[in-house]
Amino acid sequence: MFGIRFIKSQPTVHLMQFRAGKVVREGSGLSFFYYGPTTTLVAVPVASQDRPFILELVTADFQSVTVQGQVTYRISDPRRTAAMMDFSLAKNGQSYVSEDPKRLGDRVAQQVEVIVQQAVQAMELKAALRASAAIARTAQAELAAQPEIAALGLEILGVSVMAVKPTPDIARALEAEARESNLKAADDAVYLRRMSAVENERAIRQNELDTDIAVEQKKRQIRETQMEAKATLMRKENALRNEQMAADVELEGQRKAFVAGQAENSRTLAEAEAYRVAAVMQALEKADPRIVNVLAAAGMQPGQLIAQAFGGIAERAERIGQLNVSPELLQGLMNASTGTIGTTGRAAS
Repeated sequence: MFGIRFIKSQPTVHLMQFRAGKVVREGSGLSFFYYGPTTTLVAVPVASQDRPFILELVTADFQSVTVQGQVTYRISDPRRTAAMMDFSLAKNGQSYVSEDPKRLGDRVAQQVEVIVQQAVQAMELKAALRASAAIARTAQAELAAQPEIAALGLEILGVSVMAVKPTPDIARALEAEARESNLKAADDAVYLRRMSAVENERAIRQNELDTDIAVEQKKRQIRETQMEAKATLMRKENALRNEQMAADVELEGQRKAFVAGQAENSRTLAEAEAYRVAAVMQALEKADPRIVNVLAAAGMQPGQLIAQAFGGIAERAERIGQLNVSPELLQGLMNASTGTIGTTGRAAS
């Protein structure tokens, strides 16, 4: 009514009111009445915005790749942005009168494309496929330093590269190469594992062989020790046997000497006895036989005397007509071995 209107902006929109070419009011989240015929409103969004991009680029080795990512930015200086581009609102206060607000993201994306293209063209295919993070860091650093970005009053919040993809044919070739490399790595791992198993088996066998050798050496040492002990024992036994033989020889010599001495003594005794007997016989040859008998009977036992008497009777048997021997005499003769002889006896002639 009468051209008076009301506008209310969001906190993420920097609203400026121009009148007669001058800013009479500005700020974020403003709400006020204004006179439409003489007022121009400029609404600059200051919230962060995301601008995705997809680029078809060529690497240093002339391979095509697709780079997909996005850039995040915000308007940090609304006055400078409003001075460079048209953010004026229409009379209804809801839409823009130009396409500049939409082209702002395109201009940022163009700067990102130039930087990313330079980064990818400096790399070979395999390096580019693995350098998405490095490309993003390079793009963010160089984009923030671009004069156009500063002139537009923009602040680059971040650049991310989600994927760097080759063409389908190259992707299949790389997959085949990677697959073959992985298979080779698997074969190498199997080979190394088998080699390790062989080395371990060899080490185990070597340890077993060393153990067997050590056991055999110990057994040989034991056998040598036993043989030395047996040899020492045999030497001792031989020495003892030799000593025993020497002692036996010496004892035998002593026995021979003893026997020879006994024989000599017996011979000497015999000679002495023979000399004595010869002297006695020589003396008896000259003596009277009756005296000799008397001397012989001296010191005899009663039984011996009786035996001598019977001998004398036997010598004169032709002169004896009859001989009577009493039982007591016989009993006495039988008891002669006990030392008792009968005192009664009778003989008749």
